[in-house]
Amino acid sequence: MKQYFLTLLSAVCMGLWSCADTGTTANQTANSATAKQPDYYVAAYIWPSCHDDSLAHAYLWADGEGEWEVIKKGNPRFEGHYQPRQPLWGYEHDDDPQVVERWIDTALKHGVNTFVYDWYWFMDYPYLEGALNDGFLKAKNCQKMNFYIMWANHTVAHNYWNYHRYGDDTSMLFDPKVNWDQFKVIVDRVINQYFKQPNYVKIDRCPVMAIFDYDQLIKGFGSIAETRKALDYFRYKAKEAGFPGIYFQMNPGGGYFLNPDNTKYLKAMIEGLGINSVAFYNMGGFNCDYMKHGADAIQIRKQWDEALDIPVFPTVSIGWDDTPRFPAKGAQDVSRFHQTPQAFATFLQAAREYADEHSDQPKFIMINAWNEWVEGSYLLPDRLNGFGYLEAVRDVIIERKYNK
Repeated sequence: MKQYFLTLLSAVCMGLWSCADTGTTANQTANSATAKQPDYYVAAYIWPSCHDDSLAHAYLWADGEGEWEVIKKGNPRFEGHYQPRQPLWGYEHDDDPQVVERWIDTALKHGVNTFVYDWYWFMDYPYLEGALNDGFLKAKNCQKMNFYIMWANHTVAHNYWNYHRYGDDTSMLFDPKVNWDQFKVIVDRVINQYFKQPNYVKIDRCPVMAIFDYDQLIKGFGSIAETRKALDYFRYKAKEAGFPGIYFQMNPGGGYFLNPDNTKYLKAMIEGLGINSVAFYNMGGFNCDYMKHGADAIQIRKQWDEALDIPVFPTVSIGWDDTPRFPAKGAQDVSRFHQTPQAFATFLQAAREYADEHSDQPKFIMINAWNEWVEGSYLLPDRLNGFGYLEAVRDVIIERKYNK
């Protein structure tokens, strides 16, 4: 162990982890001969819940169809409320490679060139990993599509993902905190299963490692300083595998307005851990009026961009409706005014312009989401809008119909 830390210190002093330095300007590089470097990384998040995962089967969805079990039970809470959501292609399993082959072809045709898979580790075990391992990576055309993972290390209450089963039980079901032994297993798994894939997204040859909640990492290791040691170990193992380092991305659930206190903490965490960029999972600033929601999100993004010394990538959400998960939620919790593909296109256009204005950083445009059916935010076609949201991406990214 002593020799390892001497080697680790030597690597730091030699400057071998350029991707780990905060404020580093990162240039886009090609990922493989098939998944080519795009003008923009148009990256849609994938929520991989709709298949029969063993851990989920035991604790959440016993019907064998994953979270479709809950999605199908969605019920209207007010007049005109679109519930349950009805996929145009039916209730397909996301670990079926033939399903994912159609996803990839459809995504690329409409301008989405990157999938960001939510990735979990609970109870010393990977969770919902089958969608990526058995669906995406076994799809015949998978290497045409860029991908990377986002470690979704958030807490999960018993009734969060299936209140039909657990009712009012808000006690913790899944605790995302990990110790050193678990972390080392995760590091080995992620590097060997994902980083080494030729179409895994890399910035300056450094694999992108997105993490949802750095606070949970800090709680697990006890401090920012101890968490930095863990991330440095991750960087060291990536170097051993042939990469210059790791490009760490922060993907908090949604943007929020900053104040002096949370700005100070955020900057200290970013500097202390060596985080390279921020990309929200949801665009933040929720309002029932989608136009107000999007306008507030732009202001939040602007504030974060001005406050931080690392790239803040734009995120555009389709909308929000997680009522299938929560019986008490109603009209005040749902995107229900001006939520249309055309409105989405205007905010996607603003995100593209933002990316163009930040020419010194990689051009990432994040979309929530590809398939968040249970949260009412998805690009996949449904029986209400058809291909409307995918066509909006095509119009903005490929055909550029919304140029100034």
